[in-house]
Amino acid sequence: MSLMTDPAMTDPERIPVIIGVGQLNDRPEDPQLGLDPPALMAAALRLAEADAGGNMLADLDSLAIVDQISFRHLGNLCDSVARKIGAHPPINYQSEAPHGDTPIRLLNEAANRIGEGKASLAAVVGAEALRTAAGLARLAAKGEDKSYNAVRNVSTRRDPTYAQVHGLTAPVDVYPIYENAGRAAYGQTLAEAQAESGAIWAGMSRVAAANEGAWIRKAVSAEEILTPGPANRPLAFPYTKLTVANSSVNQGAGFIIASLAEARRRGIPEERMIFVGMGAAAKEDPSILRRDRYDRSSSMDTAIRRTLELNRMTGADFDHVELYSCFPCVPKMARRVLGWPVDKPATVFGGLTFGGGPIANYMSHAVVSMVERLRGGDGKTGFLFANGGYATDNHCIVISRQPIAAAQFPQDFDYQAEADAARGHIPELDKDYVGPAKVESYTVFHNRDGVPSSGVVIARTPDGKRTLCHIDVADAGMCAFFMDGAVEPVGTAGAIATVGERRVWQR
Repeated sequence: MSLMTDPAMTDPERIPVIIGVGQLNDRPEDPQLGLDPPALMAAALRLAEADAGGNMLADLDSLAIVDQISFRHLGNLCDSVARKIGAHPPINYQSEAPHGDTPIRLLNEAANRIGEGKASLAAVVGAEALRTAAGLARLAAKGEDKSYNAVRNVSTRRDPTYAQVHGLTAPVDVYPIYENAGRAAYGQTLAEAQAESGAIWAGMSRVAAANEGAWIRKAVSAEEILTPGPANRPLAFPYTKLTVANSSVNQGAGFIIASLAEARRRGIPEERMIFVGMGAAAKEDPSILRRDRYDRSSSMDTAIRRTLELNRMTGADFDHVELYSCFPCVPKMARRVLGWPVDKPATVFGGLTFGGGPIANYMSHAVVSMVERLRGGDGKTGFLFANGGYATDNHCIVISRQPIAAAQFPQDFDYQAEADAARGHIPELDKDYVGPAKVESYTVFHNRDGVPSSGVVIARTPDGKRTLCHIDVADAGMCAFFMDGAVEPVGTAGAIATVGERRVWQR
């Protein structure tokens, strides 16, 4: 229905607008003076309240908190944050896990509650204090702060999974699998793919340098980003330190959403209101080995395309975007679906390397920066794409200085069934295969001194099954084959052989 004919879309009590935003960095020289996540969250919401004109946190109908990991022992922070800001919201909850898509999902949920008439004033907030947590842990290890136990292992020890045995343990290990597969699928040479990463990341550093909310405010060249060295050591091929998320930060960010009617009742100037558009979400299987392919994601494709369709827009309609940037492969995949040029900034905050990577709350900072950018008259409409897990969780939404004609709340943003239908066949896993195979993707891991420590090949057997094997990094020729760019390893034939107790790739 059009904006003119649907009463629900013209009722100002049911139209969500962002009215206040706030973000901060905490840089104490002494970690014992650092703010913990609840304090950072409260401070961010106070800044958002002041940005909106003041005196509204006590009236919140809804408070949604992004789960954090830096002070895990604090548990659920709902009551703590509510007390700190003097609020008693009837809807008060924390996300079930710290996933990168969480802030956008919480924004979409707040918009839905306003559209349902269940709330007229809502807030979303998150924070991480990993820099302080690490500093306190060091003091505790030296015996200077024996009371500190925030950074502790609260999980039970488990046998490593098949993927973990082969080195695929953390995001920095897994995302290169997508990077290398994507390069081959795009028909790029290694040099061309690296140049694309460098261009995107250098652009992000320039945005961060101009953003007061960013953690690292120094523009860096593509050459500096791509050249390995003592300050930019290689991690997992082809990624170096300057191409991955920087989680060593203390950052908080939050924003306040109101119904258009409530905003007007509170005297918010119309030019300060940012309208919330429609969103879409979908996920991949949690297991990285249960993916149909590694050069694209049906859930990412679906979330982006559906968001465009729901808002009746194309990539060309956006003045600004925030394409989640934990690792270069993510904005590379996203920009190809969106149709976003490589020479236009892929961020308004600065990216997870330079803006800062506060685990699941990065996109709250992106919302803050997007609102500030749009309010400043620099464009009218922005696109926000969030990603979490291991290229697992995807949620997109649009915000604009002007009402979005197609927007209608509440909406069902779950497009999982559509993403599942679009997904290709997921190969069966053969954990013990030995024999001829082809490289599906791969990466090589490095020690802190930059020397290769191990490597993994994800391979396909002649009957299409998927299997993993190790790369013998003591073989200089094998390392060169996978990393020097002379040939494209993805798609090449070889064999998996048993060497000692390991299954190893052979050419």
